[in-house]
Amino acid sequence: MKILLIEDEPQAAQRLEKLTKSIVPEATILASIDSVKKAVSWLTSNTAPDLILMDIQLADGISFSIFDQCEVKSPVIFTTAYDEYALKAFKVNSIDYILKPVDEADLRAALKKYQTLTAPAQSKLLESIGHAMSMLTKKYKERFIVKVGEHLKSIETKEILFFLSLEKTTFAQTIDGRKHILDFTLDQLETMVNPSDYFRINRKYMVHSKSILDMISYTNSRLKLRLQGSDDSDIIVARERVQEFKEWLDH
Repeated sequence: MKILLIEDEPQAAQRLEKLTKSIVPEATILASIDSVKKAVSWLTSNTAPDLILMDIQLADGISFSIFDQCEVKSPVIFTTAYDEYALKAFKVNSIDYILKPVDEADLRAALKKYQTLTAPAQSKLLESIGHAMSMLTKKYKERFIVKVGEHLKSIETKEILFFLSLEKTTFAQTIDGRKHILDFTLDQLETMVNPSDYFRINRKYMVHSKSILDMISYTNSRLKLRLQGSDDSDIIVARERVQEFKEWLDH
């Protein structure tokens, strides 16, 4: 098996090479490259390797840009310091990645998965890379303009404890105890705010993690929440969202 390493941290590259050879003794490491520019040059000048182990954040940018600059014919296993939540696009499309620091068990599982990769799977990789790239580079809304009487005010997104949809009106509850009307629906807001910070628990509420004061087991495998800034005693995490909600809190 001929493997190309694309990793900008020397110690991480050495560890990855050592682990790979301990798992697959017959593997040959063709090169260890530390930048997007060098990777593009190598890939356009050499025969495609059997497998690429690729870090996402390189010295000169995000490695996904390699795919924009040259044709990548090899299966890829990504290594990354990004958390799992930000990379859900990879899991959806069965694209493997390993969270740093890389350990032997994770690498062994990823290499085993590589054995099952086919051309159709590789085409899905390119599709999911575009999705993940947009997730990692997207700029989320940092502030909202709201109306206060006859005046306009700018509030920072980080000041919003939760969003509430009530009688076809959307409100933003801020940490100072105020409730502001927004010109967006919850569906729209889901794409505008950082999903690491806010979670849509049901049709009415999208909450910030810091707003949660208490969680209580409720009927039908649901959860009841008590939120800062709210006296609503019936804030329920929809049953179909409970598992994802727990994973979001634990990421």
